[in-house]
Parts: sequence; C-alpha cells; structure tokens
Amino acid sequence: MDRYIETNGINLHYLDHTGTGPTLLLMPGLTANGHVFDGLVSAGLVPAVRLLALDLRGRGLSDKPVSGYSLAEHAADVIGLLDKLGLDSVILGGHSYGGLLGFYLAAHYPQRVKKLVVIDAAAEMHPDTRRLIQPAIDRLGKPMPSWESYLAAVKVMPFFYHWWDPAIESYFRADVRTLPNGEVISHSTAGAITEAVEHVLAEPWRELLPRISQPTLLLNATGAYGLPAAPPLLPREQAEATVAALQQGVYRAVPGNHITMLYGDGAAQITKEIVKFVVN
Repeated sequence: MDRYIETNGINLHYLDHTGTGPTLLLMPGLTANGHVFDGLVSAGLVPAVRLLALDLRGRGLSDKPVSGYSLAEHAADVIGLLDKLGLDSVILGGHSYGGLLGFYLAAHYPQRVKKLVVIDAAAEMHPDTRRLIQPAIDRLGKPMPSWESYLAAVKVMPFFYHWWDPAIESYFRADVRTLPNGEVISHSTAGAITEAVEHVLAEPWRELLPRISQPTLLLNATGAYGLPAAPPLLPREQAEATVAALQQGVYRAVPGNHITMLYGDGAAQITKEIVKFVVN
C-alpha cells in the first residue's frame, strides 16, 4: 500500500488502495496526510475505486524542502506522479487545501483531469478561516512527551467537541515521528504550512473557476467547526457560489464538520456520493 515515487525533485509518498473501479487521486488538507481518507476507505470507497491518497510535499512521509510550497509546485508534483504511473488522466480531488489544489490542476492541466471531487473547499471560505484553522497549525513542530500525550491533546481540540472515532487515529499516527528520546513531533512544520497558506490566499480563484470545464462534485460539511455555536469552515453560501462559477458543478451538503465529515456517518454519505459521481 505504501509507495514512493520521485517527482519534481522530491520523493513523494502515497497510499495505493487497489480497487476494481476507476482511479481516483485524492489530496489531503493543509496539515494532513494521505491517511486522512482512511475513513472513506472503511466506508467502502475501495474497492469501488482504485484510490491513490497522497502525502503532499512537506507532509507525512514525503520530502520536506525548506521552501517551494506554491500551488504550482504542488501541481508539478502531482503531474510528475501521473507521468511516472503512466496515467494520462484521472478523476482528481481532495479535502480542503487538497480540494483547492484540485481546482488549480483542473484549470491548468485540463487534459489530465476527467472529473473533480472537492470536499469542503471553495473559492471563498469563511472570513475567519485563519483563526479557525490555527489550532491545527499550532501543534506543528512542537515535541510532545509521548504518542499518548499527543493524542490526548488532539482529542480536546475544538473541532472534536464530544466526538471521537478510533478510525481517525491512523491519520494522526501518520502525522508524527518518534524522536530518540521517545518524544513525538509532527512531520510538517509551521513554516511550510504558512507558506502554503499565503500562496492560496494570493490565488485569483474567482478568475480560475470559470475555466474549469470538467464535471465537478462539491461536498460541503454543514456542521460547526469547533464548539456548537461556531460556524462551518465553508458556509453554504460560499459553497453554492463556487458551484455557480463552475461550468458543470454539482453541490451536496453532508453531515459532520470539516474533520468529522470524513469518518462515521459523514464518511458513509460522502462515499455514496463519490461512488455515484465517479462511476457514472
């Protein structure tokens, strides 16, 4: 399942989930890794599709250059991966940052993208997105005494309010490495992720989206991202505006919040929607 490939000057790690259906390449969120899609795999996405789940540069087990976290660099990594695997075109998508990268690839490399699956990402997110995602960035690069203490800190993050699914632990386990003294520390660094954020904010998304001609499925989590009174990371209005800007956009609201939508009941509904969209 674990695979490495050299592309665009780095070693890129990905998970190859063998399936009988078409190839679906999914890219994770801003600080995430390919194991974030394990919940969808458990919900039956595989074997309905062959799933390639990436660790983007700077995340998981992929190489971590000091700089070079623009959308163009990430896109070049993905195109290099497709070239090495002999895949002329695939169904492409991702969650959050990975979804935005999907938009970028569909617009700049249209011949390589058959269809697009975008999970909780849009041309315009909630105006407080920086603040809402800060807890996820704050954990990066800070050693914790043990894996158990790291996991305990994760469980009290606002977006896991009174919710936990053991299936998510594989994602967080893949998020860290163990130091010689037994401490654990994240693979990603705050510097790399901050650079990626700045490039995303500078991208002219409203100009880019109308160039996308591929059929596109946008899945939008409607739940609060944080405590019950918190807003969703992607409000419905922004999701609908994004779909309207696309030539062939389809919108689906799904249960859960930005993280929990990928596990449990949320994963079951998302998997159903993706499979229906991919195989037709």
